[in-house]
Amino acid sequence: MAHKIIMPKLGLTMKKGSVGKWFKKEGEEVKKGEVLFEVLTDKITAKVESPAEGILTRILVPSGTTVPVGATLGIIAAPGENIEHLLAEEASEAEERIKASPVARKLAQEYGLDLANIQGTGPGGRITKEDVERARLEQAGKGELPVDERKARNVVPFEGIRRIIAENMVKSHLTAAQVTLTVAVDMGELMEYRRKANENLLERERLSVTDFLIKATACALERYPYMNATLCQEGIKELEEINIGVAVATEKGLFVPVIREANRKTLGQISAELKKLVQKARRNKLLPDDLEGGTFTISNLGMYAVDIFTPIINPPETAILGAGRTVDTPVVFQGQICIRPIMHLSLSFDHRLVDGAPAAAFLTYLKDLLEHPHKIFI
Repeated sequence: MAHKIIMPKLGLTMKKGSVGKWFKKEGEEVKKGEVLFEVLTDKITAKVESPAEGILTRILVPSGTTVPVGATLGIIAAPGENIEHLLAEEASEAEERIKASPVARKLAQEYGLDLANIQGTGPGGRITKEDVERARLEQAGKGELPVDERKARNVVPFEGIRRIIAENMVKSHLTAAQVTLTVAVDMGELMEYRRKANENLLERERLSVTDFLIKATACALERYPYMNATLCQEGIKELEEINIGVAVATEKGLFVPVIREANRKTLGQISAELKKLVQKARRNKLLPDDLEGGTFTISNLGMYAVDIFTPIINPPETAILGAGRTVDTPVVFQGQICIRPIMHLSLSFDHRLVDGAPAAAFLTYLKDLLEHPHKIFI
């Protein structure tokens, strides 16, 4: 009996995925449980096992193609089994799955866009004219890559996670009215507080600056909930949960594991959880649930010689916080010119949802918490 191979739902919020690689070719034998293909999402790469034993009779979705969850990717059948009825059935179901207005269908055809790759914002997920126009802008933003005849030392394929990261960055710039504010933070008290706390901890338990950033940011988001929001059909939704994503660089690309309900956790709990997530990210062991549900992101480049940068908002979040290195700097402190450890914070936010003054109020409060760390625990 023939079996359909479908795009799996790898997480609660996953709506679509890209086929990264097929590990079998059409006509090859496959065993149940054998790794069959690779799925890429905007958060993770996962290998998917075969649901049945037989011959990979037909690949319907080639590598590099993005389709909705539940879409049929291929068919496994017994040798010589007729699958024409399944192909006809699949073509009919694929057409029915895509809800789009007549105008949207016509526009998509004119622009050469596949409706299966467009996310609908109308009632019940229906694709509207505006959705098609937005998809066209996103496609234009990707642009045609030039042909370069020059000799190369090395060529890294622009695919998989790297391509998905690129597409998300373009999407962020095209959809968000991004503005960045910066502030200098005196880290003197916090560094001393951290030093004393770490004296009584094992090396593997020691607190990092990022741990304090997460806790302080969670406190600030409780006070200024408009920064912990997202734009949706109903309007600007201020979210109940404060789930902070932390950008982690790995050899395979950038991942953003999430500390859930960071405002309800102690500094020690945050530190332990972050260490586990970073380790999983660098070992390529992150699960979809580790990467879902973020409401605000922190990117810390303090380990490099970077003072100020412009972090890009992680859609559909409202804002992202960038942290630079801490540098001994001459400043006026208590009426005297002296050397103090100064760190710069950069807050990028979506001006469609938040105006400059409210965003500045949030950043000012966060600065105050970091400069007076005892306030974080009041």
